[in-house]
Amino acid sequence: MNIEQLEYIIKVAETRSISTASESLHISQAGISMAITSLEKELGIKIFKRSRLGTIPTEEGMDIIQKAYEVMSKLEEMKDSAQAHSDTIEKELRLSSTQGLFLTVLPKSLALFKKKYPEVRIVIDEKGGKEIIQDVLQNKIDIGLLNMPKENPKEDELEFCKLMEAKVVVTVGKNSPLAGKKSITPQELQDQTLVFYNGPNMKAYLDDFFAKYGELDVLFLTNNTEVIKKTVAEGLAITLSYEIGINSDPYYLSGELVPIPLRNFHHDLMELGYVRSKKQHFSKAAKEFIKCLEVYTTTLKY
Repeated sequence: MNIEQLEYIIKVAETRSISTASESLHISQAGISMAITSLEKELGIKIFKRSRLGTIPTEEGMDIIQKAYEVMSKLEEMKDSAQAHSDTIEKELRLSSTQGLFLTVLPKSLALFKKKYPEVRIVIDEKGGKEIIQDVLQNKIDIGLLNMPKENPKEDELEFCKLMEAKVVVTVGKNSPLAGKKSITPQELQDQTLVFYNGPNMKAYLDDFFAKYGELDVLFLTNNTEVIKKTVAEGLAITLSYEIGINSDPYYLSGELVPIPLRNFHHDLMELGYVRSKKQHFSKAAKEFIKCLEVYTTTLKY
């Protein structure tokens, strides 16, 4: 038994295909097949079976593959420990983030990280929560920043960690009749025209709202936050938004937009955090970036 054999069975299990694993690992299909056959003979069990669905682990194979993950994880921990002693760090950090975090928490956290590790190249994409989870599962990124799901869809494979919470506020233009109010109730929104960010978390929020208080007059939904802010600033509508980032947003700082607490509605918190793979090595670069995230979000005041 050798490390390469463990790498091969892990990759075949993840891709359900020897040919796909071959392309990913840059090893010939014959080489992977021979290595797996040799390991099966050594262990005296069949690790995979072929079907129309692909190359699927057997029941005995699943146990071996899980142990292979554990072995590889321990090996990576050894490398990480040695790396910590040598004070070296990976040269690349791969991230994906939802828009809300991309525009608010991420920039200052990245600035803290780059100040400490200027040599690390950061590759980052803005994506939706479901895409981020898939990227983590497929090892395309080291960390995903997103709105926390209510349930962990892959508890054996994914680790979700909460960083902070954000409340919902009603945002109005400075000339709105509502601008001077200290708080607003859901009932007071019934006579208003609203615009919304077209995201899954806001959709869940609106579904809950509509079920309790009835439909609202919605002007439009969009993924463009700049359009939403301009529409509200011009007095054409109001919006519901999360308070995260308000203290650094030019529209709010200039007084063009006014945030007002929404009261008497229980569904007003969003949990924000990160997701990582339990089966992939948690690099030193990723760990150090998480520290920067925690430092910033701990001191963040809205």
